[in-house]
Amino acid sequence: MNLFQIFKASLHSPKKIAAFRLIPIGKVMQYIFSYIFIMTVISFIFFMNGISDQQTSMEGLLEYFSEIQWLLYPFAFLFLFVFNTLIIFVQISIFAYIGSIILYLRKRKGEYRHIWRTTLFASTVPMLIAILAILLQWTSSYVQIAIYVITLVYLLLATKYYPIKR
Repeated sequence: MNLFQIFKASLHSPKKIAAFRLIPIGKVMQYIFSYIFIMTVISFIFFMNGISDQQTSMEGLLEYFSEIQWLLYPFAFLFLFVFNTLIIFVQISIFAYIGSIILYLRKRKGEYRHIWRTTLFASTVPMLIAILAILLQWTSSYVQIAIYVITLVYLLLATKYYPIKR
């Protein structure tokens, strides 16, 4: 399966999300890093617009930024990429731990690596909502809570298709 087919299936099919636990780790990493790259580009665009707004209000800063601009932007992009990677991996790992608890309570069989992959693909719709929230600049805690609840709902639906322990 290519990344677009995986993306499409993870939007609507909890059964396929559960089956994606068997996808090779290379394909999983391609999927997550493509999402991280999109988030980084969006964050970088907002960073550049923020710097532009600040430059017009401080005249001395304008000259300083014009001298180090070649150095500032690559390091800012790299920092944003590393920061987004850290945040997304931690978030998925926390939800995967919650998912392993759900598997235990449902008496389903699955390893942490399987539930981690399932959590990643269950996070597709919440990731799209997060991107939309960033673009529309919705900074409400209700939006964040909704993203977490949607992730848990997708995770609950997907764990239903894990094999039963004997």
